[in-house]
Amino acid sequence: MNTLVPLGDQAALAYFEDEAAALRFAAAMRQGKEAWLVDVVQAYTSVAVFFDLDRTEFKSVAEHLRKVEQRSPELDADLEARLHQIPCCYTLQQDLPRVAASTGLTAEEITRLHAGTEYTVYAIGFCPGFPYLGYLPAALWGVPRLEAPRLRVEAGSVGLTGRQTGIYTEDRPGGWNIIGRTPLELVNVADCYFPLHTGDRVRFQAIDEAEYHRLQGRRLEWT
Repeated sequence: MNTLVPLGDQAALAYFEDEAAALRFAAAMRQGKEAWLVDVVQAYTSVAVFFDLDRTEFKSVAEHLRKVEQRSPELDADLEARLHQIPCCYTLQQDLPRVAASTGLTAEEITRLHAGTEYTVYAIGFCPGFPYLGYLPAALWGVPRLEAPRLRVEAGSVGLTGRQTGIYTEDRPGGWNIIGRTPLELVNVADCYFPLHTGDRVRFQAIDEAEYHRLQGRRLEWT
């Protein structure tokens, strides 16, 4: 743990050297199930631990977190991670030519590389349930965002930029390069349906448009 600081009056924010250390620590905290624990939120190399102020205070929480950190390297965070197979139709895209021009790859090579990589959910944000997935294979790194964001990106759109890929879970404005679309419902706020969590693993499965329409509206299942 590089740094541990208060986050408001009901949370502690810990920073780690890398994503793997943060994942292990977050998994260890969730396993502990302390009575005062409200939530554990990982975002890349940081972990926010929210606590019940009626049950404890920052000093006691900080002492507990340092003890958990000493044990967390022994934990294999992958044991808790769920593997999600997410179908993606790469012909329902808007920016494959732009990505091809930036990387020097063909559309077929981009699709093969993107679908052939296993990603980790390193953060959830931007809109409800939006997974920030890392990391792209090196050949796909560095594609810039659009110069002007689209006013509407359809839910299910799979995008990439920099070293990351992600999935728009709702219709939103957005500036990532859209290279495909999943037919699955990945968020339903009314039902409190949020199947993707930090630490989970994701693989994309290339499908054609007929399969896209067959699966449209189904919910994500995991193995």
